[in-house]
Amino acid sequence: MAGADGTNQVEVRRSARRTRTVSAWRRDGRVVVAIPARFTRAQEREWVARMTARLDAADRRTRPSDDELVERAAVLSRRYLGGRARPRTVAWSSRQGARWGSCTPAHGSIRLSDRLQGMPVWVVDYVLLHELVHLLHAGHGPAFWAELAVYPHTERARGFLDGVAHVQGTGLPGDEGPAGEPDAADDVDDEG
Repeated sequence: MAGADGTNQVEVRRSARRTRTVSAWRRDGRVVVAIPARFTRAQEREWVARMTARLDAADRRTRPSDDELVERAAVLSRRYLGGRARPRTVAWSSRQGARWGSCTPAHGSIRLSDRLQGMPVWVVDYVLLHELVHLLHAGHGPAFWAELAVYPHTERARGFLDGVAHVQGTGLPGDEGPAGEPDAADDVDDEG
């Protein structure tokens, strides 16, 4: 998170028990960097800059912009669907409720829940691909699941999302997957 001047707010924690390792994480809107107590001020500045850059790079990978989502959708469509799914828009949404994503085939629009931000890339890719398949198949019938089966992380991503939904208490009863099990990914919007 950035401070008022656009820079990261940083808390440095020096530890006598820490001898060689440096670690960093985000907490309450700031970057926390843990360093060995013996580090000089110059080493502290170097490691704060290095670890802040790493956190920022990780954020960019796991929290892509709407434009980056559009680009990722094109890549996934080409790789797994022969380029047949072409959404007009792909965007993050805070109005998904318990859904991970939704698709309005009539408009060619895809929305991904902002709760996915920060999740592993292969999970976000699964939900995005799930919504792309809805541009080709409106429901969750056999043809839909056959198209989605080409993604190598489908079952792993579904399990991950089911676990998150269980912990958050946001599972969707009645949204069925290929064998009748609940599907954690989405809903199709037929509204115009």
